[in-house]
Amino acid sequence: MASRGVASYNDPDHEPPLKASLPTKFVQGFRLLLKDAMRSVDAASGKRLGSCIGVYGFYDYDAEPIYVGQTWENFGTRIGRHMTGQRSDTLAYRILDPFEVAEIEFWPAEHLRADADKRAKLDAIEYSVYRQAIDESKYHAILNEKIPPVSELVHLPQSYRFNLIPDDLREDREHPDVRIARRAETLARVSAVAHERGEVSPGLRRVIVIQAVRLADLAAARLAFAEGRARPSPGAIDVHALVGNVLQESSDDDTSDE
Repeated sequence: MASRGVASYNDPDHEPPLKASLPTKFVQGFRLLLKDAMRSVDAASGKRLGSCIGVYGFYDYDAEPIYVGQTWENFGTRIGRHMTGQRSDTLAYRILDPFEVAEIEFWPAEHLRADADKRAKLDAIEYSVYRQAIDESKYHAILNEKIPPVSELVHLPQSYRFNLIPDDLREDREHPDVRIARRAETLARVSAVAHERGEVSPGLRRVIVIQAVRLADLAAARLAFAEGRARPSPGAIDVHALVGNVLQESSDDDTSDE
C-alpha cells in the first residue's frame, strides 16, 4: 500500500512497501512519463531513445528552454542522473531544479556512435541545439553553466519531444506561486554553492544571474496579474547587459556540465 501521510506511519507490523510506491503521486507520475518517453523508438536507428546517444533539452511549464546537454552514454543513464538525484554537476551545484522541467526533447545521434569524428560532430549538434534554444528563449539565455564548444551550425536530426507532467497534477505544479517559491529556493541554493566553494566558474555566476532574471520575471508577472495589469515585456530586463555573451565561453571557464 502506498504511503498515506502521517497516518501510514501508525500501521501495525506489515510487509515493507515497494520502493517505487514511496515517492509522492507527482514524482511517480513524472517518472512514469519519463520512462514512457525513453521507451519510444528513434525512427532513424530503430532503437529505444533511452539507449541512444545524442543531445537533449529541457523546457519549463511555459515551454521556455532552460537547459541543453549531450551524452555519449545513453539518454536513459544521463537523464536519470538529472532527474533522480544521482551524480550530476547540474544538480550538485543546484543549477537545475528537476521540478521545473515540464518537457524534454531528444535529438538522437546513433549514426555517430561508431564515427571516428563523433566528438566534434556531436559537439556541433549540441551547439546548434543550444543556439536554437537561445533564439527561442524570451530571455535569450538558458541555465547552462558550460556553453557548448563553438561549432558550425548543422542540420539537426529528427527530434522527439515529450510532456513529463501528469495532467491531473499540472494545475497545482505550474501555479505561479509554487514556481516563484521554487525558483527563489533554487537561486538561494546555487548562490550558497558559490559562497561555500568560493572559486567557481564564471558560468556558475552567469547561471545565478539568469536564475534571478527568471525569478524576477515570474514574480513581476504575478504582481501584474494581481493588480490587473498586463504582464511586463521580457524587454523590461536587459539580460544581455547583465550576463554578457552567451554564445561562447570566456577563455578562463573550463568547467564541464558532465
